[in-house]
Amino acid sequence: MTDGRIAIFVPTLLFGGVERVMVNLAEGFCKRGFDVDLVAPQATGEFQACVPSTVRIVNLESPRVLTSLPKLVRYLHSERPAAVIAAMEHSSVAAIWARAIARVPTVIIATVHTNLSEVVRHAPSMKVRLVPFISRTFLHQADAIVAVSQGVAENLAQHAPKCRPRTCVIHNPIVTADILSKAKEIVEHPWFQPGQAPVILGVGRLAVQKDFATLIRAFALLRRQRRARLVILGEGPERQHLETLVADLGVAPDVLLLGYEGNPHRYMSKAALFVLSSAWEGFGNVLVEALAAGVPVVATDCRDGPREILEKARCGRLVKVGDAEGMATAMLTSLDEAPEPAPAESLKVFTLDYVVDQYAALLPKANGRNVRV
Repeated sequence: MTDGRIAIFVPTLLFGGVERVMVNLAEGFCKRGFDVDLVAPQATGEFQACVPSTVRIVNLESPRVLTSLPKLVRYLHSERPAAVIAAMEHSSVAAIWARAIARVPTVIIATVHTNLSEVVRHAPSMKVRLVPFISRTFLHQADAIVAVSQGVAENLAQHAPKCRPRTCVIHNPIVTADILSKAKEIVEHPWFQPGQAPVILGVGRLAVQKDFATLIRAFALLRRQRRARLVILGEGPERQHLETLVADLGVAPDVLLLGYEGNPHRYMSKAALFVLSSAWEGFGNVLVEALAAGVPVVATDCRDGPREILEKARCGRLVKVGDAEGMATAMLTSLDEAPEPAPAESLKVFTLDYVVDQYAALLPKANGRNVRV
């Protein structure tokens, strides 16, 4: 057994890309022999069932990250983990504050999953708009800061220059044995059976950020030229708007919004094409998932992540954000040419083993207070 305990601090265990990443990291560190705690203000949600039995769940039973601070302080003081890996900026700052109050030598590894400029631009509330200010003021006090893409790292340095010396880029651990196994599971829906029209797939929260409206408009253009169908997996506040758009464009017979799906990987492996239509991203987990499933991909060249991912994967097509015509052309070309899937070795940097190696390497470096790579 490796000496020391690793705590992974997440806001919730509800469905989300960041939460999935943290659960994967917990599993990866357990396999390396670490004792791992998954600590959350509210340790309930869809991902609770996905947490390995070897990971201890610590439920702080608080309504939000800020109000969990006293209990987080008590946890650090009593358990004294060797390190805390904190998910996202506000959780990372809470971990920094808790360490200072508890007066423990725990190493804090902050993680940044979003472009702070986009956070400000699209913030729904003053609380969210304060994230860059809080990051600029406190985040540099972490021992190490992990940005999930080079674009996120560069944007963080612009907003919080003091963070630069302690920031490194580690991509999200997306490719696991679990998702490769789930990709092989059966899809019963008739559209995914042999002999049917090719299915174009989108996956993500039905929110403005994911810009499924552009994907639907692009599909309507494509549908004028060839037979195809569009399936979108996910749920969110934009559902009614998207359903209205589908009806207005006259493509309702060929479009399905199937809602939340616990195993999108099985749909990815059976689709003819995967499209990421986002207006912005911090990384783009679903894009890597699609590449791992072996499906051709088209993605918007948005901030941040897709260009980095596709350059490393050495495949896929990029189109301008919001460009329905360009997306339709790229989709048609991809369907007609049936490009080769991403080489397995090109996805190594997104595998759990590779990413855990990089996080583990930060532990001794973090004590030196300079981890820039």
